[in-house]
Amino acid sequence: MLSQEQIDYYHTNGYLGVEGVLSHEEVEELRRVTDAFVEASRQVTETTDVFDLEPGHTPENPQLRRLVNPSGSHDVYARGLRHRNILDITAQLIGPGIRTNGDKLNMKSAEVGSPVEWHQDWAFYPHTNDDLLAVGVAIDDMTIENGCLLVIPGSHKGRIHDHHLNGRFAGAVTEPDFTGEGAVPIEIRAGGISIHHVRTLHASAPNKSGKPRRLLLYMYCAVDAFPLVQPIVTWEEFNGKILRGEPTREPRMVDAPVRLPLPPAERSGSIYEIQTVLEESKVTPVEAGIGI
Repeated sequence: MLSQEQIDYYHTNGYLGVEGVLSHEEVEELRRVTDAFVEASRQVTETTDVFDLEPGHTPENPQLRRLVNPSGSHDVYARGLRHRNILDITAQLIGPGIRTNGDKLNMKSAEVGSPVEWHQDWAFYPHTNDDLLAVGVAIDDMTIENGCLLVIPGSHKGRIHDHHLNGRFAGAVTEPDFTGEGAVPIEIRAGGISIHHVRTLHASAPNKSGKPRRLLLYMYCAVDAFPLVQPIVTWEEFNGKILRGEPTREPRMVDAPVRLPLPPAERSGSIYEIQTVLEESKVTPVEAGIGI
């Protein structure tokens, strides 16, 4: 459970790093399963609905940049989505009613790893309120050298930046004067978690080290937060994503800035594909250290 100091830090800064949330045994199991998926990716030559491949991927040198919907591919990831420690911490930040809003496993192979440009998750999926966050489970130690998560403290309290290029959604901040100034890294050991608010500006640089950086990302939202753009296919399917609490037909509305991700991106697929329309990277190195 979080201390009041940690809770206050999250609400003030829009992010948090928490050590020791998963046990050593749980981390080792995640590593074994993840290694097996990387091995299985040798059999594919292009991105699928399970494997999102780095441009340099080959059967001889498999480079998997993302496992899509991991909780739907293996029970170890599905158990992680419902991990008691993670849900207890999440409940302290967004309330007792929790719905999952998706999951993914982002990987940066040693001395490889695509960058993720500066963006706000809220730009992809605005809701009726912003009690949404992403929990990143560190399968490996996350450091500046291997491309840990970068965040801009307090940015969750500001505006939603322009994520459009040539009139279409581009999945990254495209304002020419944006520099990522004030960014800090979230460096945590394997078994710890990063947490960032849905409106927090964040990014990650390529992996420059000889060690992998695998981050299992779980997205959570308050049960009374309803999507403004994502379709609710069926009421049963929507409520089937509730992990704690009961369904409601009364969305909670708050005064929050919104930019719709429309018209849709020129390229479909993951954030990596969407961001390929950008002309240059805005992710630059930062100094080590995390506030709390």
